[in-house]
Amino acid sequence: MIITLCGSTKFKTQFLEQAKRLTLLGDIVLMPHVFMHDGDFISDEQKEKLDKLHKQKIDLSDGILVLNINGYIGNSTKSEIEYAKKHDKTIMYLEEV
Repeated sequence: MIITLCGSTKFKTQFLEQAKRLTLLGDIVLMPHVFMHDGDFISDEQKEKLDKLHKQKIDLSDGILVLNINGYIGNSTKSEIEYAKKHDKTIMYLEEV
């Protein structure tokens, strides 16, 4: 499967852990590579471009894995979930919802 990881960029460690886990299972993993909540500074224009790019990653994917650490799902992630639903992608959650 091709899986896009979605979630707050404050969870950089969990993104890397899940990417490693899924890769070792044989999945292709797409994810953010800029973590603005972990110290990467970006402009508003760059943020807008990155949001569009992430939705293109969802387009390439069979589904998404939502990294809902401690149940947290922010507005950007909610938007990505809705986008994935609209495009008939499988939606998985790291933690039960």
